[in-house]
Amino acid sequence: MPRLILLASSPRVPAGLLSRDAWRALDAADRVLAAAADEPLPLALADDGVTVTTLDERTAHERARVLVTAALERETVWIGAADGDPGLSDAIASEVSRLEEAPEVEVLIGSWDVEGGRLLDAVAVMDRLRAPGGCPWVAAQDHESLAPFVLEEAQEVHEALAAVIAAPDDPRVRAELTDELGDLLFQVLFHARVAADDADAPFDVDDVAAALVDKLVRRNPHVFGDASAETLEEIEAQWQAIKALEKASARAGDR
Repeated sequence: MPRLILLASSPRVPAGLLSRDAWRALDAADRVLAAAADEPLPLALADDGVTVTTLDERTAHERARVLVTAALERETVWIGAADGDPGLSDAIASEVSRLEEAPEVEVLIGSWDVEGGRLLDAVAVMDRLRAPGGCPWVAAQDHESLAPFVLEEAQEVHEALAAVIAAPDDPRVRAELTDELGDLLFQVLFHARVAADDADAPFDVDDVAAALVDKLVRRNPHVFGDASAETLEEIEAQWQAIKALEKASARAGDR
């Protein structure tokens, strides 16, 4: 039976890391089509020897007609675009419904978002705002101009936390906390992006995340090492002792 496979994959996962079923579908397909040959997934497939043909059609309805027609003749795989192909699924449904004999249409998930994947989106948005052609206000900020916002956002998170503690089952206050935590995260991303532009001592958001990971591992040896700490009091004392040693070492290094 003629078949059109719509291969959907996460743009936050390295291109080419596809499920076994996705690779089987690509191997079995007579034709593999994509919107643009220079997107990461088509490029990765081409590197692996998969012939990917680019559609010149630009509108969703134009693409849908080409895809359905191609699938009537041979098994066809469509490589979903990074923008999610807005309107394409509806256009394909409309195209299929008008035919007496239509190909089977299957949506195949090639990869899923990893936990924390939207953090990559947040970093990308921050970079876009700060880059040439982005937001002039964002580009004009520095650590000094942003400093008051850190306190402001932290205070708003504190107030949102108080509301959640008072009404933990209220979805409205939980949504407010989600929003306020996002604003505070934006400040972290903002300062890291400003720091990345520093010509003398740059660091970026990966350095910030790496420092956090190192600290968490170092201060939790009962989890990541051989130390023993069973009660909350023991864990707190261990944390404070390691923190004190770190500060003493830092002071000694400054001499």
